[in-house]
Amino acid sequence: MNQNRKLAQLLFKDNFMFGAVMVHEEICRDFLELAVGFPIEKVEISKEKSMIYHPEYRGIRLDIIARDENRTHYNVEMQVAKKSHLGKRARYYHSQMDMELLLTGEDYRELPAAYVIFICDFDPFGQKKYGYTFQNICTETGLSIADGSTTIFLSTCGNNTAEVPEKLVKFLEFVRAGEADSTRDYQDSFIRKIQKSMEDIRSSREMEEKFMLLEELLKDERAEGRVEGRAEGKALGKAESILLLLQDSGMIPDELRSKILEEQDTDILSKYLKLAARAESVAEFMKEMDKI
Repeated sequence: MNQNRKLAQLLFKDNFMFGAVMVHEEICRDFLELAVGFPIEKVEISKEKSMIYHPEYRGIRLDIIARDENRTHYNVEMQVAKKSHLGKRARYYHSQMDMELLLTGEDYRELPAAYVIFICDFDPFGQKKYGYTFQNICTETGLSIADGSTTIFLSTCGNNTAEVPEKLVKFLEFVRAGEADSTRDYQDSFIRKIQKSMEDIRSSREMEEKFMLLEELLKDERAEGRVEGRAEGKALGKAESILLLLQDSGMIPDELRSKILEEQDTDILSKYLKLAARAESVAEFMKEMDKI
């Protein structure tokens, strides 16, 4: 995201706007029905996962984690720039969902179906399809292993209009749209819901403050890019981001502050950063960090 952009200029595909819109369960449900192709009665969006956390505002989402009435779980992420290893990213997301379910006492037999869905503003596989759906299939026989895991890549660059629902094509056209086309009438009730939600978000002082917070948190990441190769600078940037998140959750003990600032292992600091984004309090963060 361009650091000079304002909330009023954000498009639906910008991470902040995408998360702020999709957190609405009705919009999320309508999208999931489009993506997976079957009706969903209701969707419950997780309030404690995959977000930049701020106690007063209840968090800023960067992706969407949800489940439906059949306990099917979904992880949805917007991808604007083409990145390598999307398949491995999907594998990681599936493993995270499964591990969390098993940690709550689920037996393997009770693991629900799980979907990882990427909305890509590019063609991830170069086949000019609006959608690519992957499941685990036996190479020799074509049989499905029926493990319940599905990965879907939606692309704004497809041209197989006759093979997919018209509503999905319109949605992906809207995702691809620039600023001028983002407000036009697509003659689609779902897109109108998204456009109305975006108008409300752009006019909200609370959302403006959330956006400013996210920009502040991302500042260190941009600084890391400017000092690429300097491990010490990267570690300090991550440490300061952790402290920025924690300071709104309570008083940070000097011992904890020193421990975070003195840590030079960026992998450990990345784990601390994720933990700080989820922790409800400094005490909870300190308890969980001892397990890392």
